[in-house]
Amino acid sequence: MEVRKLSISWQFLIVLVLILQILSALDFDPYKVLGVSRTASQADIKKAYKKLAREWHPDKNKDPGAEDKFIQISKAYEILSNEEKRSNYDQYGDAGENQGYQKQQQQREYRFRHFHENFYFDESFFHFPFNSERRDSIDEKYLLHFSHYVNEVVPDSFKKPYLIKITSDWCFSCIHIEPVWKEVVQELEELGVGIGVVHAGYERRLAHHLGAHSTPSILGIINGKISFFRNAVVRENLRQFVESLLPGNLVEKVTGKNYVRFLSGWQQENKPHVLLFDQTPIVPLLYKLTAFAYKDYLSFGYVYVGLRGTEEMTRRYNINIYAPTLLVFKEHINKPADVIQARGMKKQIIDDFITQNKYLLAARLTSQKLFHELCPVRRSHRQRKYCVVLLTAETTKLSKPFEAFLSFALANTQDTVRFVHVYSNRQQEFAGTLLPDGEAFQGKSAVSILERRNTAGRVVYKTLEDPWTGSESDKFILLGYLDQLRKDPALLSSEAVLPDLTDELAPVFLLRWFYSACDYISDCWDSIFHNNWREMMPLLSLIFSALFILFGTVIVQAFSDSSDERESSPPDKEEAQEKTGKTEPSFTKENSSKIPKKGFVEVTELTDVTYTSNLVRLRPGHMNVVLILSNSTKTSLLQKFALEVYTFTGSSCLHFSFLSLDKHREWLEYLLEFAQDAAPIPNQYDKHFMERDYTGYVLALNGHKKYFCLFKPQKTVEEEEAIGSCSDVDSSLYLGESRGKPSCGLGSRPIKGKLSKLSLWMERLLEGSLQRFYIPSWPELD
Repeated sequence: MEVRKLSISWQFLIVLVLILQILSALDFDPYKVLGVSRTASQADIKKAYKKLAREWHPDKNKDPGAEDKFIQISKAYEILSNEEKRSNYDQYGDAGENQGYQKQQQQREYRFRHFHENFYFDESFFHFPFNSERRDSIDEKYLLHFSHYVNEVVPDSFKKPYLIKITSDWCFSCIHIEPVWKEVVQELEELGVGIGVVHAGYERRLAHHLGAHSTPSILGIINGKISFFRNAVVRENLRQFVESLLPGNLVEKVTGKNYVRFLSGWQQENKPHVLLFDQTPIVPLLYKLTAFAYKDYLSFGYVYVGLRGTEEMTRRYNINIYAPTLLVFKEHINKPADVIQARGMKKQIIDDFITQNKYLLAARLTSQKLFHELCPVRRSHRQRKYCVVLLTAETTKLSKPFEAFLSFALANTQDTVRFVHVYSNRQQEFAGTLLPDGEAFQGKSAVSILERRNTAGRVVYKTLEDPWTGSESDKFILLGYLDQLRKDPALLSSEAVLPDLTDELAPVFLLRWFYSACDYISDCWDSIFHNNWREMMPLLSLIFSALFILFGTVIVQAFSDSSDERESSPPDKEEAQEKTGKTEPSFTKENSSKIPKKGFVEVTELTDVTYTSNLVRLRPGHMNVVLILSNSTKTSLLQKFALEVYTFTGSSCLHFSFLSLDKHREWLEYLLEFAQDAAPIPNQYDKHFMERDYTGYVLALNGHKKYFCLFKPQKTVEEEEAIGSCSDVDSSLYLGESRGKPSCGLGSRPIKGKLSKLSLWMERLLEGSLQRFYIPSWPELD
């Protein structure tokens, strides 16, 4: 009797707990979870979801219930973001597709299973191994969306392979492979393999794009190409599948017979070489993945220390055969540039080691991409990056100038200086821009120090006056320039626009076409024999359509010979029209290429009307750059002035004006009296004083602090010849100041040459390194 009462009590307790569990499940309200009303718009729902997701994400919120709360938020957004599911929930209290009594019955069955799983029963006891919420929580951080796949996964697949699982709800097989998948994901993710999960029910577009029409499906992506896994889902098969995705020539097997040839390939490949010494005969997967990630920067080799003939290498490089050892070699094969040794090498350790040794000590510039990486554009005045470039001829063996340059680079490693070299015969335009004109450097090496100013190729540089022979005096001179450059960046006085480097290591067009054709044929072959017919239908439809059109055209031509003969000789007028029509587009295209680019420099005239607003009451921090010109030189100087200051028009603190020397000479001469030796004191016996030429002068006026900076034009060769031809020239004139009659004037070309150094002066103006001349007050402009 007591046993019977106890049994009844347990049954009553179970039913009570069941009722409470069902009531708690019924309390799930997606509107309450997201904190929105039932009439909320999709924009309000999305905004609330983003706010709560950031707050309760398990990676950011360490609360024990954060994961469950995040799952509820995701489920609520999943229901309310879909209009159909939202309508079903508003009508029936659930977001499923079925309705009515059958729908409610399925809800009860699911909640009953959910109760058993959360109470104390084993879910396998009822043979319903579904727990979609728990499975979603496992795969939550790996879920992929179409935009994320296209914008991030595909570009990233050129650096590491991806393993992607296609799953869905009510998938029995997905549950069976879950333990194996979880184990493999934990192992491969530590090695650097990308992981992704696609829910076919919610991401149908992405699943169709991947070609997965059944669940579960596992596929791999590398270099943007998709490969399906078709074996039994076990750990070893998945690991072998990922390894099969990688190219077979990533790591070269190195022995005692070929290690010298392997390490000596740095000159041809322009890459450092990495060697891994280990006791396993098979190359580790971690090492292969590292080689794939850095294949564009380094060459990788593997040495199995248990193989006969490797004793010479282990002795030469002092290798401990009982622990994995990683060596990187650069220009010297007798001694490694860096070594790392550890029993349990992790991916992070290897990545840090490789990243520090990605480039040679004096790498060769073989492409524009490598030039951008080795010699980056200056981002700010404090982050200066200089490149020391050796321009030398290509040789089969290392020349003496290059060896001396290499030893200098090894002894002067700095964060702000990078040493590179260029083959002059392969990059003729690049080398010709840096080398000075003359026969002194023909067939000889030269060294230039340059700094990149923008991505368009603009640089400032300084080329050593004498050819580089590698002597101790050359090294001393170069070291002196580098030391001086730290104190005075204006040492780089020359300016040029470098052309883009040609890609020396790129394959020729025929090889690229051949490789593309082979890849396309292999993809078609794999699609025909491995993929299902649903994927092949568009290709088969295209082939049959092309064949139908081809044979249809042949049949039509066979029955229309007479009409073809009549149409074979068109009138002369039509031929003339066709010829005219063919020539017109080329003429338009030729003319369209001459259309100037959009952009201008706003230069206003400084007059008594604009004087107060443009100078006297100029806002603090603003400057007005004023060009001095005359009526005769106005057009030519303004054109050159606009070209020189165009790159500085992006600054809102700079204003550009011009001042007429014919109208306001007295104002200018009064201002120049405050500059040291800028305006000589007038002499009553100097009859040419009033004819002094100030055209080409540029003043940077700071109206608030009452000071100015002065730019005086440099004397050109044509100007010196023109001045020398006049008989009444005063030798005491300064550079850019010419006296004389109008007959001794200069042409438009020498006048433009006065502003040739203005862009460098503008840069020094922005840096604040120019001399400032202060003035008590601004004079009136009559």
